[in-house]
Order: sequence, then structure tokens, then C-alpha cells
Amino acid sequence: MDPRDRAAFVRSYTKVLTAAWSDDEYAARLENDPRAALAEHGLELPAGATVRIVRNLGGEPDLDAQVQLWESGAESGSYELRVPNSPQIELRELSEADLESVAGGGLETPDNPDGTVYCCCCSPCCCCT
Repeated sequence: MDPRDRAAFVRSYTKVLTAAWSDDEYAARLENDPRAALAEHGLELPAGATVRIVRNLGGEPDLDAQVQLWESGAESGSYELRVPNSPQIELRELSEADLESVAGGGLETPDNPDGTVYCCCCSPCCCCT
């Protein structure tokens, strides 16, 4: 799969996952009529192809494995789409760098070596009119 096709697949797959996790009606359609449900989010299947939705997954989610499964389906005509029952949330602790980036730390650049962020809305030197 070339990078453009991969990006399109990942976008559509992400939409399918989001819809399945947030909309019970869509999740039911995905189980009962997967071809139509996938098409709603841009994953069109060739005529005669079959698709199996796998909901109960073990282990860590693996996007590369899903891409490979989709590519294999394109060759064999038998697709497998892994749709976990709920989002997989990473429970690791944030690093100092992670915390700094979400706490308003800025990007260090040659013009801004300390990464300081100034906002005209809250800076006392603002000259807004």
C-alpha cells in the first residue's frame, strides 16, 4: 500500500473505530451489515469480498498489523477488521517533557531558545486595540 492509500485507510479506519465506540446504532450496523457500515466511512469493499469484524481482541492494538490485514484482504477477497470493544487507553506515566508540553511549554527554536510562549491576550505588554 502506498503512503497515500495507507493514510486514507487509517483515516477511514479511525472514523469506523470512533463511530463504533460512540454510537451503539453504528456498532450494531457494523455487526449486522459490515459492508454498508464500512462504506459510510470510506472503506469500500470489492464485489464478492467478505469481511469479518473482530471485536474481542487480546494484547496491544497494532495499526501496522491492521494495515497488513487489509492489504491481505485486497489480495484474497477476505478482509478482517479489528474493532476493539472499547478504546485502548495508555496508562503509562507522563515524562517531564510530556508534562512540560501540555503545561504550556513552547517549542525551542533558534529565535526562541528558551521556548517561552507569549500570548497577546494575556501578556501585560499587549498592544491590542
